[in-house]
Amino acid sequence: MIRALVLVAAACVALLVLLVVLPAARSDPYTRSTLQLSGSEERGEQLFLINCAGCHGIAAQGLVGPSLHGVDSRKNNRQLIQQVVSGRTPPMPRFQPEPQAMADLLAYLHTLT
Repeated sequence: MIRALVLVAAACVALLVLLVVLPAARSDPYTRSTLQLSGSEERGEQLFLINCAGCHGIAAQGLVGPSLHGVDSRKNNRQLIQQVVSGRTPPMPRFQPEPQAMADLLAYLHTLT
């Protein structure tokens, strides 16, 4: 009985994500405009050093925030954008750069292996 309730609850959560969360992320104009741009790894690294290195480390190795090496294998671009702009995992602050700057930051994050 309990196992069945857990399975139903998990199915409800999965359905909620599929019907509400994912479509909202796809329709977000900021995310869409960012994903249409090509980013510069060099400018992304500069943005990272100015805005992110204080918590994630100069080499993105992790300090207060987690290591970002291989982050693109754990999160897709939409998830990375949402993580940055939402600040939903404290102590990460909300941060919404211009779409080109976000595209640059994504390009840099893709270099972290």
